[in-house]
Amino acid sequence: MSKSPLSVAVLMGGPSAEAEVSRNSAAQVVKALAQKGHEHILIELNRDAAERLVEFKPDVVFPALHGPPGEDGTVQGFLEILQYPYVGSGVRGSALAMDKGIAKRIFRQNGLPVLDDYIVNPSDNVTMVAEDIKGRLGREVVIKPLNQGSAIGVMPLPNGGDIARGLSESLKFGPCLVEPFFAGKEITVGILEIEGQSLAHPAIEIRTSDNEWYDYKNRYAPGQSEHIIPAHLENDVQKQLQKIAGTAHQILGLRDLSRADFIVANNNEIALLEVNTLPGMTPTSLYPDGAQHLGYGFAELIDLLVRQAALR
Repeated sequence: MSKSPLSVAVLMGGPSAEAEVSRNSAAQVVKALAQKGHEHILIELNRDAAERLVEFKPDVVFPALHGPPGEDGTVQGFLEILQYPYVGSGVRGSALAMDKGIAKRIFRQNGLPVLDDYIVNPSDNVTMVAEDIKGRLGREVVIKPLNQGSAIGVMPLPNGGDIARGLSESLKFGPCLVEPFFAGKEITVGILEIEGQSLAHPAIEIRTSDNEWYDYKNRYAPGQSEHIIPAHLENDVQKQLQKIAGTAHQILGLRDLSRADFIVANNNEIALLEVNTLPGMTPTSLYPDGAQHLGYGFAELIDLLVRQAALR
């Protein structure tokens, strides 16, 4: 792989609810690019983005974007039309992974361990739907937007509660997915693809303060969560998680990198929750921590990703 410096356009922000997280990720990415000697530019995802890309003429684009439209295939299609190689999954893989309902169907069809679910649309009568959910899934549920990340709009009801109200809050972000509440350790496993071969990160256990969970605050505020690498799990369970993460990456047709999120119960039962195609690159993000344990420091990771993309 050539070691000549590249020109890299880093896309950030945009209309997503995760725009600030995206800008934070982008800031870390450009620091790494500078460290490796690459020419770079930060471009806000707005009406001027196409013009700025054409003016800069990058060798490769790094979409440091989270949530729609940067992670759901929309920006990927835009870059395909402009014929710029870019880091991360293509249009189809991005779209499949971003829709939690469709991704779970694919996981289920391929024998991966997922929870039962119920999809709710903004046009549904939440009072009627809430009663149906209680009958199908019980009172203890987790409500999450179908196409968001960073735990935005997620409403956990571990002790039961007002499902209709939870639905109303979550539906502000579009259609939502309801799952039974599944108690256990929060675990994540990253995948790094190098020349077509997928390497699984060690399983990372995420710990937060008692009676809290890995919500938006605990994800991005320094010191609010602890990343335990490797997770405190039996070796065979860790290997199983790595295998599931690799299979999920493959069957969704993903590329370069991804991060699978799990819950592992005390009896070692596993629930695959979702797969992220553009994991966070902030100072508190999980993916860089996992890559570090594969021997890739942050600058080396970013350098690898842009060089691989530039070859496409």
